[in-house]
Amino acid sequence: MTTTSTAPEVVPGHRSAEHLPSLARLTAVELRKLVDTRAGRWLLITIGLVSAVIVALLLVYAEAPEQTFAVFFTTALLPVGVLLPVLGILSITSEWSQRTALTTFALVPRRERVITAKLVAVVLAALGAVLSSLAFAAAGTAIAGATGGAGTWRIEGALVAHAVVFQVASVLMGAGFGLLLLNTPLAIVSYLVLPIIWSIVGELVRPLNRAAEWLDTGRTMEPLFTAEVTAGQWQRLAVSLVLWLVVPVVAGTVRTMRREVA
Repeated sequence: MTTTSTAPEVVPGHRSAEHLPSLARLTAVELRKLVDTRAGRWLLITIGLVSAVIVALLLVYAEAPEQTFAVFFTTALLPVGVLLPVLGILSITSEWSQRTALTTFALVPRRERVITAKLVAVVLAALGAVLSSLAFAAAGTAIAGATGGAGTWRIEGALVAHAVVFQVASVLMGAGFGLLLLNTPLAIVSYLVLPIIWSIVGELVRPLNRAAEWLDTGRTMEPLFTAEVTAGQWQRLAVSLVLWLVVPVVAGTVRTMRREVA
């Protein structure tokens, strides 16, 4: 009597779907990586310290009517938005600079899952930065109210939503540069310098003034610091993010998927 085996064929190097780590688990791992490295840990500490210093300076030097929850919150957004993309860069490039990419992609051969988890992790970090800014702003407002400042708690919900857009877009732009260049110093310098150069050129070269209004993120993101953003401003923001966010992320993903791991 002949029996037929029903056991699934085992293909070398293949892992069945039920044994693949979930996206939530991969994201948790990537979040842990953000604080496991010395650079990432100190960058997060620096972001918190910057927020605290901004609030302290406003309490000391700002006029009493300006010591409000909205002012504390919006003033802390820009410096945090400058530092947060560096965290996005480190989340990508640290795999290559510390030579852990081989281990990571051996454990999770489908690189797109790792990249997605990294992007989700930095977005969660950006949301955490917004929450921490709200917490520091609340502390500053409470102190201002107790020491003679305005201490006004009113804030537009749209302003908080715009802050989320600003921080998420900023950190994803950093991650995009990291994916595209896969080198920490080069990605950080490129992210910080290229937009500044473009902003200067767009300001000084008259034929490029019109293009700069649509492609200079320094200009297109500025309305996010207010509660009112017009349809035209949203359109210009979207166009600039296609250039500085979507293109680097897509091109960087393709490069990361194809690059040989040594």
